[in-house]
Amino acid sequence: MNQVLTTLFGLFGGLSIFIFGMNSMSEALQKAAGERMKKILGILTVNPVMGALAGALVTAILQSSSATTVMVIGFVSAGLMGLPQAISVIFGANIGTTMTAQLIAFDISNYIFPIIFIGFLVNFAGKKDQVKNIGMVIFSFGLLFEGIEIMSSVMKPLAQSPVFTDLMGKVAHIPVLGVLLGLCMTLVVQSSSATIAVLQGFASQAGADGIHSVIGLAGAIPILLGDNIGTTITALLASIGQSRDAKRTAIAHSTFNITGSLVFLFLIRPFAAFIQFVSPKGPELQVISRQIANAHTTFNVVCTLIWLPLLPFMVIFVKSVIPDKKEEQVKGPLFLDPRVIAQPSASMLLVKEELERCVKMTGGIFTLISKELGFGAPLTGRKDKEAAEDDRQFDTAIMDIKGLTKSIIDYISGMFASGSLSREQAEEASGLLSVANSLDRIADRCLDAVTGLRGARASGSSFSGSALSELDNCIGAAKSIYSKAVGLLYSGSLEDASAIAKAKNKMRKSVKQFNKAHLKRVEEGKCSEAMTTVYSQILYNLDRIGDNCVSICEEAMDDSILLADLLPRQEQQA
Repeated sequence: MNQVLTTLFGLFGGLSIFIFGMNSMSEALQKAAGERMKKILGILTVNPVMGALAGALVTAILQSSSATTVMVIGFVSAGLMGLPQAISVIFGANIGTTMTAQLIAFDISNYIFPIIFIGFLVNFAGKKDQVKNIGMVIFSFGLLFEGIEIMSSVMKPLAQSPVFTDLMGKVAHIPVLGVLLGLCMTLVVQSSSATIAVLQGFASQAGADGIHSVIGLAGAIPILLGDNIGTTITALLASIGQSRDAKRTAIAHSTFNITGSLVFLFLIRPFAAFIQFVSPKGPELQVISRQIANAHTTFNVVCTLIWLPLLPFMVIFVKSVIPDKKEEQVKGPLFLDPRVIAQPSASMLLVKEELERCVKMTGGIFTLISKELGFGAPLTGRKDKEAAEDDRQFDTAIMDIKGLTKSIIDYISGMFASGSLSREQAEEASGLLSVANSLDRIADRCLDAVTGLRGARASGSSFSGSALSELDNCIGAAKSIYSKAVGLLYSGSLEDASAIAKAKNKMRKSVKQFNKAHLKRVEEGKCSEAMTTVYSQILYNLDRIGDNCVSICEEAMDDSILLADLLPRQEQQA
């Protein structure tokens, strides 16, 4: 194998190990810090400054500004976060992503294999998930640096090539070429952290004189700026097909990095001098990696400090690019975003928001059942138009509920398939899945009850006043139990759970009593014999709805208040 292929395979092999280590570390950190992530996400809703701090913290944990950006776009699209808050989080994410470059700047080449071994040992021998996750973080951290070492070793002969050094000389003296190079590198790799790691490794190689960097800090800065522009492409791609505010968030991200890069492009020499002044002193080859990391951090901190006070102007700008327009009502799920499915803290919140919406929709079905029965008048006494409209409303509601529960169930299944859930998160997701299944079964029970009723209506049969009153009583009882079960999803109160169990037992006794009363009326000729099956079917399904509510109650108690930690809605600020 010739030298060129050896270098290319070494470079891409090292890059692969680096990206794998970075992604594994991110996943393990999310599992180890799942609950902390929820608290950080809660800060997002406070104000722009806290949003920027939260964005920096979340990105430092995720080790990817692209992941944070995609998550924020999902929240904005779902209406959980206002545009100003989202933009401030994006500003902070750009600071958080510099943490990777700062870590890489440490020279721990002599400790890589001990770190990998310790990480493996902790992960392999650990019994608890938390310990295993910590072990995987350490192991992945070692892999990340091993990838850097491989890339550095294969780039040494490349740095001595006259052709390559001439090319780097042109890039160093024509900053625009450096920006284009950094942009293209990030577009190919889809990770600014990875391309900056390559830049740090390459800049640490000696040039022709064997003393100075092959590219120098002034030559590395334009490539760094291009990396920052390239990472915004991921946000733009993530916004395709999303809401207008999601597209505006992506444009704000691009505007932030592009404007900052353009300004710094004209200040490369003074900027490089400042970075050299604040960075550790020493031979250039030993300190340039830290200088690049500091330049990366300084660039994003300065841009954030400039843009935060100008946030209202950024909002006005992105709204002028994507103007307001009356959007059609969205059918199906409003919150579930497949792009964040592998980020459990974020995807769990989206599931809860969608489940809350489904809970409210299901609560309205009891009123529609009452309308189908046509309380207060014989079934044949309603006008055809009125009955047809009631049927349409009921059928639409059932289809919407069942479609939504299916979407929730599929989404939760995708969360499990991603393999990113910790044991605690998996248990909570299982509880949410069970609640979604219970809501789906409630919709089925309602449909079964009404189907028999419509058959009786078509034949011209009707219920007696006493039967209607009894059914009205049972529908009210089912609705009351359902409301209590929903309240338990927020309160987790043992007293509420006890009240639900008592109400369910009372309802079951009422069902038995009403069935006997109906048969007695049939015997006395006060009720139609033909309505017995329909009457029993409705009571049976209402009783089973009570059982489904008890199942919801059990999940709420087992999984500790499933819907209590939802993000508050954000007002869309101008």
